[in-house]
Amino acid sequence: MQTLKIGTRGSPLALAQAHETRARLMKAHDLPEQAFEVVAISTSGDRIQDRPLSEAGGKGLFTKEIEEALLDGRIDIAVHSSKDMPTVLPDGLELSTFLPREDARDAFIGKTAKRIADLPHGARVGSSSLRRQALIRRMRPDLDVVMFRGNVQTRLRKLDEGVADGTILAYAGLKRLGLESVITDLMPLDVFPPAPGQGAIGIESRIGDGPVEKMLAAIRDVPTGQALACERAFLAALDGSCRTPIAGHATVSGEKLSFAGLIISPDGAESHEVKLDGRAEDAAEIGAEAARSVRAKAGAKFFEGWA
Repeated sequence: MQTLKIGTRGSPLALAQAHETRARLMKAHDLPEQAFEVVAISTSGDRIQDRPLSEAGGKGLFTKEIEEALLDGRIDIAVHSSKDMPTVLPDGLELSTFLPREDARDAFIGKTAKRIADLPHGARVGSSSLRRQALIRRMRPDLDVVMFRGNVQTRLRKLDEGVADGTILAYAGLKRLGLESVITDLMPLDVFPPAPGQGAIGIESRIGDGPVEKMLAAIRDVPTGQALACERAFLAALDGSCRTPIAGHATVSGEKLSFAGLIISPDGAESHEVKLDGRAEDAAEIGAEAARSVRAKAGAKFFEGWA
């Protein structure tokens, strides 16, 4: 392999994640930057800005074109924000590697108040995430939640233009972009639980590609992989698309895994939580069991109309 081609979306955050992956591979294998090529690929999700992803086709819109390039050999690996990854991948591909996870919390960026609790009655909060929208409505039913699409810089510009009084973005993304200074409040995990996979960079590769597998093994973070296996199993058993407000977060300490999950109605009026502990090696089973448990608590009617 002369040059390892790293596929990614072209947004500043996606490129930052690809560059972090490249830097880790360079260090692990004592290779120069010239041994890698970062290939930016425009995706349908980047191009569609006028409606929610849930209406346009879901999470796969951020991965389809990149996965096509991976399957036909134009790139060797694909670097993703794990929370954007569908739970079902194309035949022949796998999420083989996760880098050490960043902070999974959400961050509030307020223009008229520093905290959601302090926003005036009827203030507008922008978000394109159904999970974030539902959690905002649970906290403050009086707020006007407006659809807010675009990359991090686009959303911050919309705030400056007065489109909304505040927005919520992933703390991990803001840190990777060096934009911590815009944050006015960090949301506690127990009050505002994150999306499954939030804060983790996932690397997708072709199944059976031995040279690539060998290279990635040197940067693979096992605890993050175990946590993500649990969270993705929880998501897969419930739905796994952008059409459902689902939160889930697993932590691994030694051989123990702890998971907290939540499902919430889009209006924020009804929610059900689940917590499970177990062995880290049983991560996927814990996630699936948590999904069965929370589904039983909620009852069949809770999910009617979600799809």
